[in-house]
Amino acid sequence: MPRIENKVKWCVNKAKKEGAKHRGLKEVEPDEGKARKHMDKANHNLKAAIYLVKGNFSDWAVSGVFYSMYHCLIALLAKHGYEPRNQECAFAAVEHLINRKKIGIDVKWLRRISSFGDDHNADDIITLREEFQYGTDAVLEEPKIKKLLNDAKEFIEIVREELYKPAAEKSGEIIENARKEDGKTRNHG
Repeated sequence: MPRIENKVKWCVNKAKKEGAKHRGLKEVEPDEGKARKHMDKANHNLKAAIYLVKGNFSDWAVSGVFYSMYHCLIALLAKHGYEPRNQECAFAAVEHLINRKKIGIDVKWLRRISSFGDDHNADDIITLREEFQYGTDAVLEEPKIKKLLNDAKEFIEIVREELYKPAAEKSGEIIENARKEDGKTRNHG
């Protein structure tokens, strides 16, 4: 965990020092409206990926799936007061929020979308996107592209639930407080 904490600090400092696009991680006011817009973009990118698969452009569909899921990550960050300036810092910031239990997304999703350092594997979406965007292959096998599309659909729903879950409910405070109050009224009434 300290590695991610250090990475996030580095990203925030980079954004403060350089202040340019594509540099680090900017701390901003939490913005649920911006989070919603990123979810809209995630859905748009997923629709584009489906359209591309139907047109036999599975190589380009991989990029659509990646960016669909990446916009979900940006939505989470917008809700928590971060504006990522590059993918590496976005991935680190999301993992930081997962580790601090600020978001309830399983880290396996982050590993499916991204890879850190030398942890690339053939099934993470960023590796597939890079292979199909920069390589010469134009067709991804049908079972793999179907899995990617299904993963994107599932991830969009997981993130949507996370974004629209009340903060107090997420931590269990409302339920716990209601139980305590109920117990007090039963014991004293």
